[in-house]
Amino acid sequence: MKTPLLCFFASLLLTSPVLAQRPVSLYPDIVPVRTPDDLRKVALPHTTLSSVVVNEAEGSVRITAVVTHPPATDRVTVWVALPLKNWNGRFMGNGGGGFNGGSANSLRGPVAQGFATAATDTGHEGGSGAFALSASGRLNWQEIRDNAYLGIHEMTVVGKALATAFYGKAPRYSYFIGSSTGGRQGLMEAQRYPDDYDGIFSGCPAVNWARMVPGSLWAQAVMQEANHYVSKAKLDAATTAAVAAGDAADGVTDGVIDDPIRATWDPQVLVGMRVGAETFTAADAAVLRQIWDGARSRDGQRLWHGYTRGTNLFAVAGTEGTPLAGKPFSIAFEWVKFFLAQNPTYDSRTLKRDEFELFFSQSAEQFGPVFSADDPDLTRFRNRGGKLIVTHGLADQLIPPQSTIEYYERVQQRMGGAEKTAEFARLFLVPGVDHGFRGAGPTPSGTQAALVRWVEEGKAPDQLLGQVKDNDGKVLRTRPLFPYPQFAKYSGTGNTDDAANFVAATPSR
Repeated sequence: MKTPLLCFFASLLLTSPVLAQRPVSLYPDIVPVRTPDDLRKVALPHTTLSSVVVNEAEGSVRITAVVTHPPATDRVTVWVALPLKNWNGRFMGNGGGGFNGGSANSLRGPVAQGFATAATDTGHEGGSGAFALSASGRLNWQEIRDNAYLGIHEMTVVGKALATAFYGKAPRYSYFIGSSTGGRQGLMEAQRYPDDYDGIFSGCPAVNWARMVPGSLWAQAVMQEANHYVSKAKLDAATTAAVAAGDAADGVTDGVIDDPIRATWDPQVLVGMRVGAETFTAADAAVLRQIWDGARSRDGQRLWHGYTRGTNLFAVAGTEGTPLAGKPFSIAFEWVKFFLAQNPTYDSRTLKRDEFELFFSQSAEQFGPVFSADDPDLTRFRNRGGKLIVTHGLADQLIPPQSTIEYYERVQQRMGGAEKTAEFARLFLVPGVDHGFRGAGPTPSGTQAALVRWVEEGKAPDQLLGQVKDNDGKVLRTRPLFPYPQFAKYSGTGNTDDAANFVAATPSR
């Protein structure tokens, strides 16, 4: 059974800022050269087509394929949807969330836009991390590689091959769209398989997976070390106070801290205040400071980034029960059990700082080369004309945006500087939104269209449009989002809810 956070992770693609806009067809009036039944005869290495079904309501042929890697006994399931009419001449790969490699449901939007499209389970069903450990207690390294990077590549190869066989023409352009784990998968493609995609959208990516996942247990380790657990009401009160303190620093009061990474508000001012039936204490403040500061070793060295002020901390500093006890982030909980401790009965609710540091180091060393998409050398992707758009919410409650900034700056250093990097890769930071691009801040819109224009027309995105909408979809506020390190600054005149009244600025160092 999926936990709520696993479900949230798996649903990110459906809520990512990639809007459904149908691109113009590259092959006008193209029709399939095979019938759906003929597709069953297509032979691909180590691949079995287990199902070929026409989906009349969707107007597509849906194929389920299973890829293996002999002599291993793994099974990577790939789902492909091919429009029966009005194929736009492009292929789109779709990412997943958490341990979930992807979902067949994610194909609906792309196929409605005319894309040949595919997704994959990356070798296991569901969103649990239990696939990593065999019944004998040994790591399933083939299944681990499938989930980490190989499954997405196999999905891409199979999907494009079936599209070529069905239409008699290869996709002229290929795009990958993913957030969270999907964002990491996109970066893996650019790094390991640069020929797979022409354009990649990577949202709130888990770049440093092998550090990020154990790093998200830091808040629990801090509370368990102190034997002091902070309630959700107190976490929410501190977040509200931090936003109120930093909101107007940019000259606009809109419920958003525009630069939370530099915010330094201290929770000491809340000590002694009533929060519902509770009183905010010095111990509460001490825990919050450590969570915002981020994971450190016993000798004070930085291990992992802290969460920004204004972020909903309950995702990583969750508590439950009476008296309060820790409620660890579910994906990190399973990562420790199945990948690190390799013990299905291990309970990370007992984790304290010393054990946290050992697990953190083990994870980075043992799984960093497999899971983390942190190679800054994108030379091959750039040289073949690939384009990359990365976005990250500055109130991300699961993956600190500092990790994406850090990676992008390393790419800049490796790829010849900021200007050279901007020719093929751009990062857009989004104030006031969380891991699902929800919140008081503006959600990016038109990202997919911007990526297509960049790849196919050479028009690099100098800005994206962010929108805040009410529950009925009415636009309440617009704000420009500029490529890092630029940010949107109020011009000083006009409606602060109108993007036209903001200009690009660069922070002083």
